[in-house]
Amino acid sequence: MSNPEGTRRPKEQRTGPVVRRRDQVQPGTSDQRLLDTEGPSGWVHTDPWRVLRIQSEFIEGFGTLAELPPAISVFGSARTPQDSPEYAAGVEIGKALVEAGFAVITGGGPGAMQAANQGAVEAKGISVGLGIELPFEQGLNQYVDLGLNFRYFFVRKTMFVKYAQGFVVLPGGLGTLDELFEALTLVQTTKVTRFPIVLFGTQYWSGLVDWLKNTVIAQGKASEADLLLFHVTDDVEEAITLVTKETGK
Repeated sequence: MSNPEGTRRPKEQRTGPVVRRRDQVQPGTSDQRLLDTEGPSGWVHTDPWRVLRIQSEFIEGFGTLAELPPAISVFGSARTPQDSPEYAAGVEIGKALVEAGFAVITGGGPGAMQAANQGAVEAKGISVGLGIELPFEQGLNQYVDLGLNFRYFFVRKTMFVKYAQGFVVLPGGLGTLDELFEALTLVQTTKVTRFPIVLFGTQYWSGLVDWLKNTVIAQGKASEADLLLFHVTDDVEEAITLVTKETGK
């Protein structure tokens, strides 16, 4: 739909915590938030008020993402250099997912997350970023077309799982491991079904897989069948096949 005469579609649109860019920009604007009134503000920091904040984040997330097409969440380190093979693989994975008919969801940050978003944009697909309020990281990367910023990790992680049909996990740190084991636990306990998880980078993930096999499973803390909850590969085409084969597309 063309813009009304005399108006231009903005390059970036912010509606509350939602950021829209490029084709995700919608016509019109939301009413401006009311200005804060003067007076005591201690009530803002009480737990009952936090419950309303949490509720609002779920509402914004559900409302913004409800109409997404089938999507895959891609995780990985925010510290991945742009000139590294891991970054290049992330771009390739983002492109391949779009070409397979999927939107791409990431944590919206730099590094591996930016790589997957970049690939999605270059393939002219839907690029989603679910950011988190942190004191030491930048905002959403420039390749996010539909973005949400969350205050609470658990709300954000719900969105990653609810609106994706599977995970591709690039090499990453503690945040990536947190998201990985959250997903593995949900599949193991059948909280989610038909949810493929692919670890990309055999050299990086081999130590973790060996520890699971030779320590966790060997000591009876998990079962041999739990090793079937995920796949490890170095091949982009295989990763896309594995993560999309159970979606029915």
